[in-house]
Parts: sequence; C-alpha cells; structure tokens
Amino acid sequence: MSIITLTSDIGYQDYLVGAIKGQLWQDCPGCHVADITHHISPFNLPQATYICKSAFAWYPPATFHIVLINLFDRKADHVLLAEWNGQYIGCADNGLISMITGGQAIKVLKLQLDSTKPKNTFTIIQRFTQALKSIQDGQPWEQLGTPATDITIKNNLQPLTGDDYIEGQIIHIDNFENVVVNITRQQFEEHRRQRKFKIFFRRDEVINQLSETYADVAEGQKLALFNAAGYLEIAINKGNAAGLFGLQSFGRDQLTQSGGYQHLSFYQTVRIIFE
Repeated sequence: MSIITLTSDIGYQDYLVGAIKGQLWQDCPGCHVADITHHISPFNLPQATYICKSAFAWYPPATFHIVLINLFDRKADHVLLAEWNGQYIGCADNGLISMITGGQAIKVLKLQLDSTKPKNTFTIIQRFTQALKSIQDGQPWEQLGTPATDITIKNNLQPLTGDDYIEGQIIHIDNFENVVVNITRQQFEEHRRQRKFKIFFRRDEVINQLSETYADVAEGQKLALFNAAGYLEIAINKGNAAGLFGLQSFGRDQLTQSGGYQHLSFYQTVRIIFE
C-alpha cells in the first residue's frame, strides 16, 4: 500500500483539502493518505522546512510526500520530484527542496505540466500521482521526467554564531504556543564546549538550564528544552510562552525583504551566551 503525505498552507476553511484527498484516492485506489499539517503560515518556507524535515524522518522508505506550499509563486510549466533518503518529495520549484535537504546530494526531476490543462492544484496533484504510479510500475527514474539542473535554490535560516554566543530565530509556534528556535542540539553542543550558558529572549528573560520535559519545572514556570525533532524550544509548563512573552515567528513580509534577518526584532530572536 502506498503512503502519501500532504503538507500545505491551505488550512481547513474550505473544501480544498478534502477534494485533494478525493483526487488522490481516485488516482491511487488503496493508497494511505496522511496529513502532516495544513496550517503552515502562508508562504512561510522556513516553517515548512522545519515541519517537513521533522516529520519526513519518521516515514518508511518509498513514502511519497506532496508539499503544497507557495505553489503558485510564479507561473511555471513544471513541478519538481526529488528522491531523498529513500523517499520522494513533490513540490513547486520555489527553493523548498534545497531548504529541506540542506544542500545534500539528491536526485531531482522536472515534471512537465500538461499545457492543455489549467494550472491548478488538481492538475498538479494528477501530475504527482502519474509519477507515483510510474515508480510503482518500475519505470526507471530518468524516464519519469527531465533532469533538473537549474532549479530554484534557497538557503535555510541559520543561527548567527560567535566564539561566545549563538543567536537563533523563532521559526515555529505550536498549538500550545511553545516557541521553536532554529538552533539544534548539535549546534548548541558544538558551540557550548562544556561551558555554562544563559538563554536570553524578550529583553530581560533568562533561562540558565535545560529541561528534559515540561514537568521539570513548576506549573507556570518557563523552561528550555530540545524537542523530539532536536530543536531548541522555549515553553511554559501548562502555559503559552509565545503569548505571555510576546514572541513572534519569522514573518512572511521578511521573507520578501533583502537581508530579512537584519529586520528581526528581539521578539523573534533567542540568544545563548556561553560563559
């Protein structure tokens, strides 16, 4: 049975997610369709990267991930299909593939869209399912589409670092208003080098130790931990950190600005000082 995942910024306010699933079940009878999320902030590629990388790692080989983020960034005659870590990712040619894979070597194809059909979400889904069925039928990779040598490349947001600090950006706020920062445990340990540390955010808020779970502090108290995906998280035990501290994630308007990182405010950054 094929596993197909869906990730999008569509939301659930109208018919579209349900209709997409109907299209998938028509094209691939018997497939299992799993929702990763449909609540990505509109056009927010850094957030989509975090969600996709964190979720895709748990799926078995040959899973087909369809990512409908910033799908119509420009009028295009193709979409992309990538093979990465034994799985397949279908998305628009908008830089997301390079952000998810982090520059790792991958195989990428351009899937041409039918010029006689309207370029909408359903014709794009149909193009992805054509590729999926061809893969299941054993068709060689190079026959699925055209080798992609000139795709859009974008770099993911990376922390700023110095000898005694690392400064990250808020990339996601979850349903509990826990705040996820683009600092991984590996990056933290590499820069920490066994030193003591203080985590600064929202001007005068400081945390100087890491917790393993939310219950390590009393209810209503702030904490920092590395979540199951390996990213730094600022939280309040049974509280809403983002709302109470006025923290914000990297915004859509900043994605379109040159030097967007320079426009971040202290509401969007977390700095760790090593001592």
